[in-house]
Amino acid sequence: MKLNLRIVEFLLPGMPKVFVTRKIPEAGIKLMKDAGLEVEVSDFDGVLPRETLLAKVKGVDAILSLLTDKMNQEILDATGPQLKIVANYAVGYDNIDVKTLTERGVIVTNTPEVLTESVAEHTIALIFALAHRIVESDQYMRDGKYVGWAPMLFLGNDLVGKTLGLVGMGRIGGAVARRLCDGFQMKILYYDRARSEELEKQYKMEYVDLETLLKNSDFVSIHLPMTLETKHLIGEPQFKMMKKTAYLINTARGPIVDENALVAALKNGDIKGAGLDVYEQEPKMAEGLAQLPNTVLTPHTASATEETRGAMSELAAKNIIAVLSGQAPITPVK
Repeated sequence: MKLNLRIVEFLLPGMPKVFVTRKIPEAGIKLMKDAGLEVEVSDFDGVLPRETLLAKVKGVDAILSLLTDKMNQEILDATGPQLKIVANYAVGYDNIDVKTLTERGVIVTNTPEVLTESVAEHTIALIFALAHRIVESDQYMRDGKYVGWAPMLFLGNDLVGKTLGLVGMGRIGGAVARRLCDGFQMKILYYDRARSEELEKQYKMEYVDLETLLKNSDFVSIHLPMTLETKHLIGEPQFKMMKKTAYLINTARGPIVDENALVAALKNGDIKGAGLDVYEQEPKMAEGLAQLPNTVLTPHTASATEETRGAMSELAAKNIIAVLSGQAPITPVK
């Protein structure tokens, strides 16, 4: 849609106010300021304490929030009636009580599509790191343990010809499928609430139930939103179904995986390894996870590229500008 980035006339008196709950790339901030908005960006180093957040949003017309910020009735009570939009700096929005905000007339938006490629790339990076034991090998070198080539040193696994199981077939799952089907001739199974026959033909995928996927996949990668139905979708029973040679990858949402059950499965040899970018109790990890050598752990950075984070900033800003100028949001959460 064509967006007028300059707010010439505003429906409310005075300059519209926007509060950004954490420092983000400057591209979006500049867009909002150029559009005539009064923008305040949190200068707190980290997640704002709840009391501070509630004080900061008082009287604002828009909030640019992060996944770490709970947007609910308490926020509505703090802002006052003039709040028009909460623009989430993420694809997911499980931090937002969408129903409550929508009933109050507050529009909720997110940032889909712009981070698809980087998250897909990060997912594949975790797969490679696990299969080729990159992190273990790197530490081995840094510890000065390498004394020469050996035929059995850090044996890993090839990807070519293996089976990839995708739990969730949205944009990111599709992007992963495309790369690993075309580039590595992997057989791809997928499980989702809805079947996509078009994608099946395109990437030679097979639609199966979750149990079949878990039993037959060499790599299981999660690409689902966080909902009541998906919490602990992968737990002890599911790990028991998986091959002992299989790897689990999660770049979606931490609570989809029962993290304590994952630690047990890794220790017991129920699965071979895991690559995680998200955690059940972020920023904490389940006890024992950090000590396991058969894991690759990244700090929720799957979308952390200059290009993607900048695009997220711009999209969140454009949603705010659109709504505050009386236009329709670009990427509303419905």
